[in-house]
Amino acid sequence: MSKHEQEILSLVNLRGTITVVELAQTLDVSDQTIRRIVKPMEERGVVRKVHGALISTQEVMDPPFLARMNKNRAAKVAIANCVADLVQDGSSLAIDTGSTSGYVAQALRRRKNLTIVTNSAYIASTLSMIEGNRVFMAGTQLRNHDGAAFDRAAFDVIASLTVEHAILSASSVHPTRGFLAFDQCEIDIARAMIDISARTVMAVDATKFSASGSLPSLRMPELRADDVVVVDQSPGAAFSDLIDPTQLVVAAGQ
Repeated sequence: MSKHEQEILSLVNLRGTITVVELAQTLDVSDQTIRRIVKPMEERGVVRKVHGALISTQEVMDPPFLARMNKNRAAKVAIANCVADLVQDGSSLAIDTGSTSGYVAQALRRRKNLTIVTNSAYIASTLSMIEGNRVFMAGTQLRNHDGAAFDRAAFDVIASLTVEHAILSASSVHPTRGFLAFDQCEIDIARAMIDISARTVMAVDATKFSASGSLPSLRMPELRADDVVVVDQSPGAAFSDLIDPTQLVVAAGQ
């Protein structure tokens, strides 16, 4: 499989469906080139083509991280594209290991000359093989369910850098308790990334906002004045004390 075929297959499987025009723009080639590359892929059955778009033939995947990537896919793609719009070519970023962050990494492939530090093997591999990018993998021992590192080496690598943006996700958001996560190691990594960044970008879809029910018990650091929260839908008045309206960015297309 050629490099372009691999990139196309990755994007189609990640998005579920993507237009030929979007693929051409992402890979910086012509529509005709995409159609030429895709034809044998369609014949092999690895993608399906309908009305100017490609559809994944991949079954929903079982591993926890990949299963989460398939939940609320449209919302996460919209959020990811919005986050990428906030990032300029040549920017430096710290990116956590959330499923929404995985979509952000895909959206950032259209940016150039990025410096990235991440504790996610998935995100590191997504952005590392792009000319001009510098990617620092934080950590050496990876969790088996999501390919994320939380060992001492991960914190040492993060602490050695300074970045403009920390791109973070949350397991849940409560109107008074704030942004929440299940594991202390995830809180600690978030804090480490915030400490080296000038601004935090929280990327959270609407299903994470809840004022009741069973919630994670661990609080992430509070938002700073220049931080932003990118969502697919406005969380409503109940969260206005937690998130200042000037910090809220609602992704287009939702």
